[in-house]
Amino acid sequence: MKGIILAGGKGTRLYPITKVLSKQILPVYDKPMIYYSLSVLMLAGIKDILIISSERDISFYEALLGNGVQYGVNIQYSIQKEPRGIAEAFIIGRSFIANSSVALILGDNVFYGDAFYKILGNIGELESQAIVFAYYVYDPSNYGIVEFNRQGEAISVEEKPVCPKSNYAIPGLYFYDSSVVDKAQQLKPSNRGELEITDINKMYLYNKQLKVLPLDSKTKWYDTGTCKSLHEASSFVRKTQRKGKAYVGCIEEVAFRKGYISEEQLLSLARSNIKSDYGRYLIGLTTKG
Repeated sequence: MKGIILAGGKGTRLYPITKVLSKQILPVYDKPMIYYSLSVLMLAGIKDILIISSERDISFYEALLGNGVQYGVNIQYSIQKEPRGIAEAFIIGRSFIANSSVALILGDNVFYGDAFYKILGNIGELESQAIVFAYYVYDPSNYGIVEFNRQGEAISVEEKPVCPKSNYAIPGLYFYDSSVVDKAQQLKPSNRGELEITDINKMYLYNKQLKVLPLDSKTKWYDTGTCKSLHEASSFVRKTQRKGKAYVGCIEEVAFRKGYISEEQLLSLARSNIKSDYGRYLIGLTTKG
């Protein structure tokens, strides 16, 4: 399986902060926002990753993450000339995806939870052409929404409905088989002028190929596209880490625990951050900590 991080868009909901800086470079407490989405793909065992961003911003990610070799992964980059919708990521990434299954995560989404991490670790064993998640929200009109029947089966999906049929949003993490590329190329722009990921999900649902996994109440999900949600996510990460639990979205730790890098490589990464709490945390993961 390969992975795509969509880090495009203009971040207008965060203006004026994002007028000259990509949203996914902004800090969520002590890390760049994109670390959190990258860590999710790595936790799912994905090592071939494509980052899609604007022509203005792509150099920020190349400078921050390079080719990923220091984390034991392979990172490539592509440009999205204009934000034409989430589903365009599959068209841009067509040659990257080739005949592989693919995970797409939005670069402004933050996930946390033991049950969620367990699902990620077993995602390759879930036999389905498409897998998405469902998360209870209080403002469903702002999201793509999934409706369930009494048996807990998904029966409809809608994009930002005026009259939502449920309170279950589909977060920005999607797993598909390779046919998603052809499906994306069949799409027509919506009334918003975008290629909608919800229309992709409708295709899989219509063919009875869409598995929807509700996330438990202990799992946290933040769409950090507004100042309020960005602050809430930062506060949550700070609180969680101050409790003495493992760092959230720490790509160096994930790489080490997944066996992508050695202890010596982790120490090298830690030393480059030695003056920060982050670097000292990384050292503490090793036998020399």
